[in-house]
Amino acid sequence: MPDQQLSDAELAAQPAAYWTGVAYEALIAHIRERQAEKGYTQPQFWLLRNLSAADISPDGAGMTLPELQRAMASYIRPEDDLAVEAEVLVRRGRLRRDADDRLWITEEGEEARLDLKRNTPAIRAALHEGISDADYVTTVKVLRQLVRNAGGTAA
Repeated sequence: MPDQQLSDAELAAQPAAYWTGVAYEALIAHIRERQAEKGYTQPQFWLLRNLSAADISPDGAGMTLPELQRAMASYIRPEDDLAVEAEVLVRRGRLRRDADDRLWITEEGEEARLDLKRNTPAIRAALHEGISDADYVTTVKVLRQLVRNAGGTAA
């Protein structure tokens, strides 16, 4: 659908699935481009987050690649290769692998995770430019209701 001025009535008739798909792809591309400018990938950030007791991991315990893939199943993309991404982090000293093939975040990895996390507000600010918090909240509420109406679970 071309980017054009549409009336409110025309916008109300637009397919939500189309626009949510377009939005998802554009947002992910933008986030990944900003992260690449800082020298890391989104899957690398997720790996660090999932292994950090100060973030997603409940206990900071090491995890195997299959465990990490299961943990990230709801947001990992088909093109993401966690094995390749993990090896990059191992070579950089941000992760270590134990004798049981579990990955553990290192002190350098935790420092990197914190540094990468500092980029998040700027990325969010760029994406939210020109959108009030009230409009954003309304959008999220509408999306959650669409999910429920489609039989899904809105967290």
